[in-house]
Amino acid sequence: MAVFTVIQGGKSLAQQDVKAFAGPVPADVRKEADRRRDAYGINSLRNRQMATGAMMPRDLHYLGLQIDFAAESLCKLMPIPEDFRADGYWPQVMSGNS
Repeated sequence: MAVFTVIQGGKSLAQQDVKAFAGPVPADVRKEADRRRDAYGINSLRNRQMATGAMMPRDLHYLGLQIDFAAESLCKLMPIPEDFRADGYWPQVMSGNS
């Protein structure tokens, strides 16, 4: 007959760490990236492209790639900066007037 014992400290220690860390998590960064893609209409254009084959504008396609890259880069930071929603972390839309 197998005898099982309860290991003390492992699970309770992990719960304490989660409670102590109240900063942003990768899911928050992904939500911000999704919000930015929605603001430019990139998500709806991607869906339209997949459904109909109509290509999205190249500059918006590249902007979507840049937003995805910025989000992945922010997710890899430990800790994620509290001000990760600031425009300085995200790609800017370049106007034609330079």
